[in-house]
Amino acid sequence: MEKYVHKVQYYETDRMGISHHSNYVRWMEEARVYFLNRNNCGYYEIEKLGFSSPVLGIECNYKRTTTFEDEVEIEVKMSEYNSVKMAYEYIMRNKATGELVFTGKSSHCFINNEGRPINLKKYMPEIDEKLYKLVNNIC
Repeated sequence: MEKYVHKVQYYETDRMGISHHSNYVRWMEEARVYFLNRNNCGYYEIEKLGFSSPVLGIECNYKRTTTFEDEVEIEVKMSEYNSVKMAYEYIMRNKATGELVFTGKSSHCFINNEGRPINLKKYMPEIDEKLYKLVNNIC
């Protein structure tokens, strides 16, 4: 699993000083983009060729709160991939204490500019191969 660290910002907290629940979805995206970039198959490469990868679904499980200045260590791994769809799993921990604060999942697909699903293996075989290796831990 790749690890990404996010430092909780003041604006991400609510009146009680706790990170607002919606931020965890943003942190999932930050970690996912970091993960893909580190593995040389980022969204930029896909979008440069006219394709995108929208979110199909999100699952969030909040375990503990985080607050301003906390560092959240986010582990992300690709759990499914079939050239059309992919899924990720996320584990977030308070970096200082190691406490589990969140677990989640997200699922995505690949589409063209018209919004139609595409098979990445057909249009971007080099990225498809990298993603296949990631999900199968061949890297």
